[in-house]
Amino acid sequence: MPAAIESGALQVNGQQIAYTRRGDGPPLLLLHGFPQTKEMWEKAAPLLARHFTVVTADLRGYGASSKPEGAEAMSFRSMAADQLALMQALGYPRFHLAGHDRGGRTAHRLALDAPDAVASLTVMDIIPTHLLLDQLTHQVARAYYHWFFLAQPAPLPERMIGADPHAYFESCLLGWGGAALSDFPQGALAAYRRAWADPDCVHAMCNDYRAAIEVDFHDDARDLDRLVHCPALVLYGADGAMARAYDVSATWDPRLQHMTARSVPGGHFFIDSAPHETAEAVLDFLVPLPPP
Repeated sequence: MPAAIESGALQVNGQQIAYTRRGDGPPLLLLHGFPQTKEMWEKAAPLLARHFTVVTADLRGYGASSKPEGAEAMSFRSMAADQLALMQALGYPRFHLAGHDRGGRTAHRLALDAPDAVASLTVMDIIPTHLLLDQLTHQVARAYYHWFFLAQPAPLPERMIGADPHAYFESCLLGWGGAALSDFPQGALAAYRRAWADPDCVHAMCNDYRAAIEVDFHDDARDLDRLVHCPALVLYGADGAMARAYDVSATWDPRLQHMTARSVPGGHFFIDSAPHETAEAVLDFLVPLPPP
């Protein structure tokens, strides 16, 4: 039988954070990226829940979580503090942690800021934030132009996106590795579209990217000599923009003491398009580890 799903929202760290919980076993927190919500795990989470208690959560500013004002409020450090507080409130002082895209950057920050809470770290289809911005290439700037478009002062990107938010965000889903809308489960796509239709969500997502340049880059610069010591998995789409531009595992090697790296078929959104392969890679990494 499929694992029963508990859905709710908790007031933690000054924010309302929406979450779902399913399964039984060691706790595993899964974090989504831009421009998605926790529903991106719709197909992969039930597979992982056969072995773990799986918590999926909307990052602040996204989905059904609260939408704080200002770029600093959308920093990865702030997002990480929310998720740590959520897991503590749910009764998990220590847990496995995995994140895709912005969720992966949040997970990396959480592992740096609260190492005692993170039993293992999985980052999906990202390279370190500081490296991407500090050594930006023409190839990456063209593929990831949205980092700099969304970071423009308000309300320029908000107004431009507001003219047709579905067209803009669907163009994001179809980029960074050649996806088709049919790759995305219909339930997840409907949840994404509901979020995009909310101007407060669009504004918060823009502030997420403003924070990357104004806040996160500097936070990461101060931590360049710090290692994540827990077991770590680097997953990336074999056909994604990051795999074309970088040796993804090499970008993480100086930052992760105990690293395993693996590619998954597909582009940036391989979790949606290849959920079984994604779950298999995560389980191959997590199942042999001791419980948190």
